[in-house]
Amino acid sequence: MIRFSLKCDRDHRFDSWFQSAEAFERLHAAGMLACSVCGSHGVEKALMAPQVQGTREAQPLTAPPSAAEQAMAELRRKIEANADYVGPRFAQEARDMHDGTIPERAIYGEARPDEARRLIEDGVPIMPLPFAPRRKSN
Repeated sequence: MIRFSLKCDRDHRFDSWFQSAEAFERLHAAGMLACSVCGSHGVEKALMAPQVQGTREAQPLTAPPSAAEQAMAELRRKIEANADYVGPRFAQEARDMHDGTIPERAIYGEARPDEARRLIEDGVPIMPLPFAPRRKSN
């Protein structure tokens, strides 16, 4: 996993985790990145400072969460409280709801870029979330 500092064309800055630098590039090329603050798809990498590990005795300095971080945490809480986590079955569940073969409900999970692209092309209303799910399915 790699964390990148990102910024959108409206100068909002945020961090996001990616499986690899190549994964970021694929998502960026497919237009699947969105600003976690305003939703703009004009997202680029921002300048990053290296993260240096301090000594055990050093106390980390932490700033209070920004308004954007608080909003993202609240969004996560609402989604986790009101939607079903379907993990890697997300693409099939979303397609089945869209096709009317299962009842509609709020869901979230993971989809490969090619699966997400096909859903979008087929008119299935989906959107990427600005955070990774906490739960992992085996």
